[in-house]
Amino acid sequence: MIRVESTIAGIRQALGPHRGRGAVGFVPTMGALHAGHARLVEVAREQSSVVVVSIFVNPLQFDDPQDYERYQRNLDADVALAGKHGADLVFAPSAREMYAEEAQTFVEVQGLSEHFCGAARPGHFRGVTTVVSKLFHIIQPDLALFGEKDGQQLAVIERMVMDLNFPVKIVPVATVREADGLAMSSRNARLNAEERVTAACLYQALLRARELVAAGQKDPRQIRAQAGALLEVPGVQVEYFELADPKTIQPVAVAIPPVRAMGAIRIGATRLIDNLICT
Repeated sequence: MIRVESTIAGIRQALGPHRGRGAVGFVPTMGALHAGHARLVEVAREQSSVVVVSIFVNPLQFDDPQDYERYQRNLDADVALAGKHGADLVFAPSAREMYAEEAQTFVEVQGLSEHFCGAARPGHFRGVTTVVSKLFHIIQPDLALFGEKDGQQLAVIERMVMDLNFPVKIVPVATVREADGLAMSSRNARLNAEERVTAACLYQALLRARELVAAGQKDPRQIRAQAGALLEVPGVQVEYFELADPKTIQPVAVAIPPVRAMGAIRIGATRLIDNLICT
């Protein structure tokens, strides 16, 4: 039966008997678990002797307090899904447990976090890297799994692990998609029926960008114009649609494969992101 711990001392104690008996796999989440998270847990199960899932809505990574307050929270459902797909332990701390006092120490990856989502959400990636750093210290995993849907986040965390010499292997897991290509996200539940149909345009635009790169188009302006035209849909506000270097997450002047096509849109009050590697 899956075990739930809400304190740092409790999760460390629970992991004690597992140390040295095989790999500790870790899936950090903010809850509102869905099929994408389930796949992360399944891959962790395949590669680990014990699997820990954290469920923590991290206030440091929200630039909008209202977005933080309305973020979905259903711990019972999340624990059930995590257990069904192979998790042994759930770490579900409170904000006070994670931040006993107002934080004065932060972890920040410069360069990779300045464009795209970093530009649109000031302080977001500092919040992500700070909490992931804390979770790595608490859980001390051998491997940690992250979805490729959040491509910029993945690159930022990989760089943090390298620069700070965390003894953690980062395992990227392919994006899980709906039948029409929409990337699985907890935010999808906020879309009404009409918005849900419209949301598929982001994946269609990314696919078109990949097709253009594969066909030999190297001018990012032409790719943005042709693929981005698929986002010119009523109700869609484009936050960014760009081509970036997969490692540095810098916009490219020439689209020489591999490049990462990245996009973020808003449909109503819902923000959606996605990306594809173009080869």
